[in-house]
Amino acid sequence: MGSLFEDDEEDFDLAAIEARHAEMEVQEELDKQEKQFEAAAQAKSEAVGTGGIYPASDWEAIVEAVLFTMGNSVELRQLAVAIDQSEAVAKRVVENLQRRYQQENRGMQIITLENAYQMSTQAKFYENLIRVASAPKKHVLTDVVLETLSIIAYKQPVTKMEISRIRGVSSDHAVNRLVEYGLIYEAGRMDAPGRPALFATTEEFLRRFGVGSTTDLPTMNPELEEEIKQEVEEELQMKLGEYNQGEAGDEAAAVDADGKPEAEEGTEPEAEEGTELTEENHEDAKD
Repeated sequence: MGSLFEDDEEDFDLAAIEARHAEMEVQEELDKQEKQFEAAAQAKSEAVGTGGIYPASDWEAIVEAVLFTMGNSVELRQLAVAIDQSEAVAKRVVENLQRRYQQENRGMQIITLENAYQMSTQAKFYENLIRVASAPKKHVLTDVVLETLSIIAYKQPVTKMEISRIRGVSSDHAVNRLVEYGLIYEAGRMDAPGRPALFATTEEFLRRFGVGSTTDLPTMNPELEEEIKQEVEEELQMKLGEYNQGEAGDEAAAVDADGKPEAEEGTEPEAEEGTELTEENHEDAKD
């Protein structure tokens, strides 16, 4: 009897442990779900926006007014301050406004510039604008300037020395022009001897070329990139060959120049002999 009772007690204890373990698993799952629910509620709250001193119905109008009045680009954090909401809410509001402008074929548009936004006229209505307003002064980008700008856009921040090394010629004039046009700026100084200036593209560059960020710049096909590298290498080799030929020609010209007096000296004895003969003939004539 004693042994049977003990076996029953052991079975009872094991069942209780299993039940407790199952209960703990259920509680852990409930805690996990509760945390997920709280995180989702927080995310929804940030997206929808809560509190603030302005009603949600006015948020788009406020953003529109700010962008129109400022003229230049306005950072997202500034728009958030304007509507008294988080940046997540401000971003949703301005993106909704962007879509409305696109769908309704407005004359204005809202463009994205890095982490900022700007209201501007649509490029397709440029011809209509210059009918009633003087055409703005255009900066013509020559091939040299455009090539320099491309290097800066893809290599930024970059020094003049690095630009010149890539192009194979001095780029000081082109860099100065780009700074004058407002397409690049001095982004800092390299921690190196002489502390050369580092150049990068400006917000005006993004605006002019219609990209929201430098990450939106087109990437080159690897095969095309390799082909261009080969063409550049061949061109450099050709220029180097022309340079060497020019050097050889200069050396040959220098040899000819050095040898010419010797040829003249070689003719002098003939002239002297001729003179002596003439004198002898003159003496013979006297006799």
